[in-house]
Amino acid sequence: MSDASILSDTDRTTGRDALRKNIQAALALSGAIRSTLGPRGLDKLLIDDTGRTLTTNDGVTVLETAKVEHPVAKMLINASSVQDKIARDGTTTTVLISAEMLNNAWHLVTQGVHPSMIARGYRMAEEFCRNELPTFTIDATKEDLLVATKTALAGKSHEAMRIHLSRLSVEAAEIIIDTRSGVTIADPTRVKVLSQSGGVVTDSQLVTGLVLAKKRILEAMPKKIGAGKVLLINGGIERRSMASEMKLKVTSPGILQAFRDKEIEMLKQQVKHLQSLGVTLLACKEGVDDDIRSTLNEAGIQAFRRVAREDLDLLARGCGATLVYDVKGATASDLGVFIESRNEMWNGVAHWIVDTEEGGATFIARGSTTDVLGEVERCFADALGVACQLLEEPLLLAGGGATQIALARKLRRYAETIPGREQLAVEAFADALEIIPRVLAENAGLDPIGTLLEVVASQSNANDDVSHHFGLDVNTRAPANMIESGVLEPLRITRQAISGATEAAVSILRIDDVLWAKADAKIPDLPDMD
Repeated sequence: MSDASILSDTDRTTGRDALRKNIQAALALSGAIRSTLGPRGLDKLLIDDTGRTLTTNDGVTVLETAKVEHPVAKMLINASSVQDKIARDGTTTTVLISAEMLNNAWHLVTQGVHPSMIARGYRMAEEFCRNELPTFTIDATKEDLLVATKTALAGKSHEAMRIHLSRLSVEAAEIIIDTRSGVTIADPTRVKVLSQSGGVVTDSQLVTGLVLAKKRILEAMPKKIGAGKVLLINGGIERRSMASEMKLKVTSPGILQAFRDKEIEMLKQQVKHLQSLGVTLLACKEGVDDDIRSTLNEAGIQAFRRVAREDLDLLARGCGATLVYDVKGATASDLGVFIESRNEMWNGVAHWIVDTEEGGATFIARGSTTDVLGEVERCFADALGVACQLLEEPLLLAGGGATQIALARKLRRYAETIPGREQLAVEAFADALEIIPRVLAENAGLDPIGTLLEVVASQSNANDDVSHHFGLDVNTRAPANMIESGVLEPLRITRQAISGATEAAVSILRIDDVLWAKADAKIPDLPDMD
């Protein structure tokens, strides 16, 4: 049986034609976000199916929001998403480098170089870069931490917002840092983000502790309580409904009341159990029966209901508590501890604030519109991610394309030592890295080629110890020492961007056959209507 008969309902593209189309898709995707790179990058207006709009220059946001069908484009979007999860920055860089690798690979393929050799050369170049990057780093000081987070926000909104959010992100990272295990861990998920409409961006603030837009179940309960024990319930304290449909025959008025009294008594027994455990703070995912609110108050328990599961998880991590499904099964080992629980009114809305021994913070995002609030949240998340990873790995690289140019220069010298055709692939890899300074120059209104040559010359003429510090300063529109100019990038961002870009490019290069199943609309067979 021939391939044609087997694949009669499939569109098939093979060989060089398949590679060409895949590379075209990658270049089209990179072209969509190319203009967002750098401090002079421009914004994108995104409109979804319902007509809602979003303005941003965050590369991964643009890519994930866009409706993309091509599988190769989806591979690059996945690489960008992984970059965002690991490093919180460098998403646009990953896509640009990967697409440029593929473009350079196509030129080699047309010259007769096999894709597998190109892939092997790219792997060699990536390994070389990973080994060289640590030699370019500088140790990050506390001042550098703030500078690096500000660099991560370059091109996003106005200067005042970038400075404000950078400062708050560094403060948040220092609050949640954990060094008890001997290894520094700064988990950005321990910072809750709470949005409030109104005001300006610079009104955004950081509050120590977990803040929830919740009020206690009874106004008579104290607004503020000191240190104590907390129980978190992944359920509620309510009367249970019948498991199945049943009919009760009431022969006297007192039977129904006795039934209700028994239910209330069972709920009060749960409160007594809480009291015996020494619980002073209670948070439930579901409801708390109205008939026992006063009972909880009399027992000295401050209670909150309808708390979201993700907030309960944050409380559990901060207090060292374990989520239980009901009160009856709770034990002393399930309890957590807190320093203080208080209730405050902000702009007419009740807020619950919990301070815990494990630390934790809440970022209160402020903005005049929903779109502005969304951008503030995204910018803070990026800055916080950068600050956290710098606390875990305090190593910095020069920005402004300096590191990419320095790596490209070393790669070309390394390529001269490779006897096979992989040498050409290593040189193509080096050329691909230089897409970053070229696009930075392009977005700043400069000549990309001329600017690149100027930076290369600056590195060649500089002292070897600081040559890799020279990159493009878009403010002065000339080459400059990026360390002295305060343009710094975490090592993890650059390392992950190069690795992610290489992995995506190699995966696409190895594809020589694309099969598209035909999915034409068909009218289903209808039953006979005789």
